[in-house]
Amino acid sequence: MAITLVDELVEASIRTNVAAADWREAITLAGDALEAGGVTTSAYTAEMIAAVEKLGPYIVIAPGLAIAHSRPSPAVLRAGISLVTLETPVPFGHAKNDPVSLVIGLAAPDHEGHLGMMQALAKVLMNADLLAAVKTADSAAAVRTLLGQVDSPPTPAESLVSGKAHS
Repeated sequence: MAITLVDELVEASIRTNVAAADWREAITLAGDALEAGGVTTSAYTAEMIAAVEKLGPYIVIAPGLAIAHSRPSPAVLRAGISLVTLETPVPFGHAKNDPVSLVIGLAAPDHEGHLGMMQALAKVLMNADLLAAVKTADSAAAVRTLLGQVDSPPTPAESLVSGKAHS
């Protein structure tokens, strides 16, 4: 069975329209959300920040988007994800993709534990309209509703309208 973001991203792991003074605080918010969802301990947040301090803003993978993560460690309790939208975008120091308005926290207990979540996340990231809607959602419930749209197969009526057959 395929992993869905709605199953993996609980409301406790979502923060919408929150303030962050800088990239460290933005990552801390994502780490706090991972911890609230039972995915990591607080030590993982420090590990994510240390990774950026050591390696630079490699986590800023697209305009306005950072995927905060670190290596697998004992601070990871299970594979999981968090999502944080920022009230005001903050610079991470990336030459092309700053400032960041969406921070996704990602944690995995091993090097394979996050692959299914990344596949599910890619469906959202490749849909510009859906990504824009997620960035402007005003609640965790609204984010989960939006993510549920990508995880759900189209109804037969939607398939007919779009011209895509549902199998």
